[in-house]
Amino acid sequence: MLKGISPLLSPELLKTLAEMGHGDEIVLADANFPAASVGKRVVRLDGVPVADLLDAVLQLFPLDTYVEYPAALMEVVPGDSVGTPPIWDRFRAVISRYEPESKIEQIERFKFYERSREAYAVVQTGALELYANIILKKGVVKQA
Repeated sequence: MLKGISPLLSPELLKTLAEMGHGDEIVLADANFPAASVGKRVVRLDGVPVADLLDAVLQLFPLDTYVEYPAALMEVVPGDSVGTPPIWDRFRAVISRYEPESKIEQIERFKFYERSREAYAVVQTGALELYANIILKKGVVKQA
């Protein structure tokens, strides 16, 4: 354990976040996401709610301010009766708390998978909410 760091962040995930550079992307994924088949590096955090993980990550991880959309959601598949996934409101609330100017885009399902293949890592949670997947682009850590 470390002082001031969320216990939701495993040593493996902390190492991954520290290794990432400006412009690298990480996917925070739900339990249904095909992490093993698309991820270069997969970090498992079964039992961790994805919105809570997003909150813990954004305490340490700046979003990229040099792109229009530093965060991306998997858009709802046409014809799916889910409507707007409730988890998205939680994602937006967490992001606005840390990065109020950041915009979030929606990406078609298979394009989301393609982009995830290029991500530095995929973090698979045990979240069962539908469409609880988000890609984050790392920004620059600035001196205080």
